[in-house]
Amino acid sequence: MSGESDEAAFTRLEYIALAHLHLTQEEVGLLRFGHLLDLIECWRQEQGISKPRRHLSIDDVIPVGI
Repeated sequence: MSGESDEAAFTRLEYIALAHLHLTQEEVGLLRFGHLLDLIECWRQEQGISKPRRHLSIDDVIPVGI
């Protein structure tokens, strides 16, 4: 991705959203950019393309006794 033009990067993100996440062109246009990046990162992790930075369980997030 380094050395890639902004236009090429956005085109690649849009392709992933349309082809792999099955979003419509309108949905892609209406999504907040950060949310789109989160969806693409989740897809990448499911496909084994990237690995999560941390593995957390619900017990790690919510303390016992709540």
